[in-house]
Amino acid sequence: MKKLNDKYDFKLVEKDKNKFWIENKYFEANLDSGKKTFSIVMPPPNVTGKLHLGHAWDGSIQDFLIRYKKLHGFNTLWVPGMDHAGIATQAKVEARLQEQGVSRYDLGREKFIKQVWDWKEEYASLIREQWGKMGLGLAYDSEKFTYSPELNKIVNLAFVKMYEEKLIYRGKRIINWDPKLKTALSNIEVIYKETLGAMYHFKYQLEGANNFLEVATTRPETMFADQAVVVNPADKRYKKFVGKNVINPANNQLIPVIADDYVELDFGTGVMKCTPAHDLNDFEIGVRHNLKMPLCMNEDGTMNEMALEFSGLDRFAVRKKLVDKLKKTNQLIKIMEINHQVGYSERSEVVVEPFLSNQWFVNMKPLAQSVLELQNGPEAINFFPNRFEKTLNTWMTDTLDWTISRQIWWGHQIPAWYHNQTKEIYVGMEPPKDLENWVQEEDVLDTWFSSALWPFAAMDWTEKNPSKLFQNFFPIQTLVTGYDIIFFWVARMIFQTKNIVKKKPFNDVLIHGLIRDENGKKMSKSLGNGIDPMNVIEEFGADSLRFFLLTNSSPGADLRFSTEKIKSSWNFINKLWNASRFVELSKSKFSKISLSIDDVEKNNDFENNLNKWILAELIKVESEVEKHVSNYDFNLAGREIYDFVWNTYCSWFIELSKANLENEKVSELSVVTLIFVLKKILIMLHPFIPFVTEEIYQSLDLKKSILEEEWIQVKTKYSDIYLSYVIEIISSIREFRLKNNLKKSIPLKLSLTKFKDKKVEKDLINNNSEINSILNKMINSQIELVKNNQANKTVIPQSEFVIEIENENVFDVETLKKDLKNNLDRISREIQRSKQILNNESFLSKASPDKIKIEKEKYENYLKQFENIKSEIDNYKK
Repeated sequence: MKKLNDKYDFKLVEKDKNKFWIENKYFEANLDSGKKTFSIVMPPPNVTGKLHLGHAWDGSIQDFLIRYKKLHGFNTLWVPGMDHAGIATQAKVEARLQEQGVSRYDLGREKFIKQVWDWKEEYASLIREQWGKMGLGLAYDSEKFTYSPELNKIVNLAFVKMYEEKLIYRGKRIINWDPKLKTALSNIEVIYKETLGAMYHFKYQLEGANNFLEVATTRPETMFADQAVVVNPADKRYKKFVGKNVINPANNQLIPVIADDYVELDFGTGVMKCTPAHDLNDFEIGVRHNLKMPLCMNEDGTMNEMALEFSGLDRFAVRKKLVDKLKKTNQLIKIMEINHQVGYSERSEVVVEPFLSNQWFVNMKPLAQSVLELQNGPEAINFFPNRFEKTLNTWMTDTLDWTISRQIWWGHQIPAWYHNQTKEIYVGMEPPKDLENWVQEEDVLDTWFSSALWPFAAMDWTEKNPSKLFQNFFPIQTLVTGYDIIFFWVARMIFQTKNIVKKKPFNDVLIHGLIRDENGKKMSKSLGNGIDPMNVIEEFGADSLRFFLLTNSSPGADLRFSTEKIKSSWNFINKLWNASRFVELSKSKFSKISLSIDDVEKNNDFENNLNKWILAELIKVESEVEKHVSNYDFNLAGREIYDFVWNTYCSWFIELSKANLENEKVSELSVVTLIFVLKKILIMLHPFIPFVTEEIYQSLDLKKSILEEEWIQVKTKYSDIYLSYVIEIISSIREFRLKNNLKKSIPLKLSLTKFKDKKVEKDLINNNSEINSILNKMINSQIELVKNNQANKTVIPQSEFVIEIENENVFDVETLKKDLKNNLDRISREIQRSKQILNNESFLSKASPDKIKIEKEKYENYLKQFENIKSEIDNYKK
C-alpha cells in the first residue's frame, strides 16, 4: 500500500500522475458505454508559442468540468486541439527567417510552408508538455488541428456550400489592409486606439474663379486619388457650385463638385473630398455617383505613380512632404491638432489602410439573423453570466460582411479557380477537370473561418453517415471561453454550425474574464507583466495554481494574479496532506479493520454523536457544492469545501475524534468514519486539485484511481446534532478569552438561557454530561443548563440561545464596565457614519449595488452590536 511522505512535496506528488491517467485511458471517450454523455472542446491555442496564464485558467475550468462529470458517472469527452493561426504563425516564421537573412519569397511557397510545419511541430510538442504539467484530462486520441487534411475537407465543404447558397461572394470592396503583412483583415482584427493626429484644411480652387472650397482631411496622402468633392444637396452655401469643377491641389486635376445626403450640413466646413478607393464611406458615394476608383497606394504602404514626384515613398513620409509643398504654394489653410480613433492591425500593430481590393466575403445578414432567431427561441444557448448574451446579440445586429480572404501562404487555400481566358470562377471540392486552363486562388481563408467549424469538425463530423463520436457527443455541452472573443469565435461557431449541421453547436457558454497583474493591469508583452504558468508550477505546483485560478473569480469577471493567494492555496493543500497523514497514522494502529468504509452510512448506531454530526455536515457541503457547480460558480464551491476541510473536518472533527480513538468501544468506527469523510473530501476536491487528491486517495488502498470512484451523496438523513452548538460555544468562549486576555487556566462558569427552540434545549440537557466532558478538555469551562439571574454576568448571544458567563473572580467589574462604555461609544460613532453614507444621494447614485449592500449590512451589524453591548451594560445596573 502506498504511504504518504511526512511532508507534502508537490514535485513528488505531481510526478508521473498525468502519464498514469493517459496510460489507463481514463479520459478517452467510450463510444458504447450507454452512460449519459458530457463533452467539451478546447478553444484551440495558437501554435505561435507556449501557453500563457489565460490558457492555464481556461484549461483549469474545463478540466474541472470533465473530472466533475466523470465522477458523477458521465461518459466524458474533452477534445484537445491547436489552431494554425494563419497570419500570426506566418508572421512568427517570417521573423525567424528574417534573422537568418531569408524571406518567404526567397524560399517560395512550398518550402516556406515546410518551414511553418516545422515550427508547428516544435510548438505543438511544447504545448502538449504544458497540458501534461497542468494535468488536463484530455482525450488525446481525438486531438485535432485546424489545418489538418481532415479539417481541410470540412473547410472546403463549408466554403462550397456557402458559395452555392450565395452566403459567400467575391467582390471589389473597401477592406482593412495591413501594409506590413500585405494582407486583408476583418473588421474585428483592427484595434482602434486614441491617437494624436491632425486635421489638414486645403483650398480646392474653383475652375475659372478666384474663390475656393475649404476641404479638411486627416489623410492628405490619399488626395492623389480624389474623384470629387461632395456637399449636401440642401446646403444653400454650396448649391450653386454643384456640377462645377474644382482643382485638386495635390495633382492639379479637375474633379467635379457633387451633391450627396451623406455630407452633414453642420459638420466641419460642409465640404468633403471623395476618395472611393481609400475610404469605406467614399466608396459607397462613388458607387452611387458612378465615380472611378483608382488606388494611389501600393500594397506595402508606399505611394504609386499617381503620387507623381512622391512615387515609391512611404505613405506617412508623403503626407509630410505634400503638406509642406502645399504650404509653400499657399494652398494649405490651417492644421488643427486632434485626438482621434485610428485603426491598428492586431497582428503587426501598424496603422491599417482602408483599401479597395478584390476579396472574398461572407454575407453576414442572413447568418446573423439565424443567431438572433436561435437566441429568441426555445433552443437558445445559455450564457453564464447571462449578460453576455446581450453582447452576442449586439454584435449580430447590423454587422458588416466578413472579409475572409487573406493574402498569405499558411492556411486553407480557397477552393476557387479562375479560367485563363474567360476569367470564369469555378468553386468546388475538387479542382476542375481541364486543370491546365485554370489557376487556383492563391489567397487563404481567415483563421476564424476554420475555427468557426470547430465544434462539429472536432467531433469527426461528416455530411453523410455521421461518426459515433458525433452522434454520442454533439452538441457540445459547455463551451468555456473569454469575453474578448464572443464575436471573433463564439458567434461564428453558432451561425456556421446552424447553417451547415442544422443544429446549435453547444448548450452552455461559460464566459470568464481576463487575468490581470497584481496591480490590476492587463497582462501584455509590451508591459512586461506577463506570468508564465510553468514558472508558477515550478515554484508552487500545478494544484496550487489550479486552486487559485478556480476559486478567486466569479463567472465573467477578471482575475487578479496574486502570489500570496497561490501561497494560501499551497497552505490549504498542505493542511489536507497533514490531515490525511493523521488519518493514515490512526488507521495504522489497527492490524486489521473489520468495518468497510461503506458501512459508515449503513451503520445506524454510531455509539456517539460525533460521527453523526460530521456526516450531517458532509451532507450540507456536498449539496452546496453541487448547487454552485451547476451555476458554474467554482469559486463559491471552492470556498464551501475549503471551509469544510479546514474548519469542520480538521479543526473540529479530527480534534474531537482524538478522544474517540482512545475509546476501544468506538475507535474502529471512528477511524472508518475519518477515512469515509476523507474519501468524500478527496472526491469533491479532485476537480480542483487532481494530483494531490489522487496521491492521497491511492494511500487509502481503495480502487486503482480516484477516477474510478463516483460522487454519490450521503443518503442517510441526519437531524441537526447538538455538537454544532457545542462548537459554537467553544468558538465564542475562545474568542471571549482572547478578547479579554483570559488564560485557559482560569475556569469559567457558563449558563445557557433564552432558548429559541425547545428541541435544542432538550438535546443539550440530555447530553449535558458529554458536553461538559468536551468543554473541560477544550476550553476549561462548565455549563449549567439553568436560567441564570445573577446581575454580575457577561452575555454572549448565539444562534439559538444566550451564553451567560459569571464575572465573579474573573474580571474587575469597574474596568469591564468602562471597556463596555468605550465600545458602546465607538459603535455609536460607526452607526452615525453609516447613516450619513446611506443618506448621501451622491453615494447612492454613483456606488455599485454591491457596495451599497455592503454598507447596509455594516449598518445592521453595528446596530446589533450596539444592542448586545447595551444589554451587557444593563446587566451591571441590576
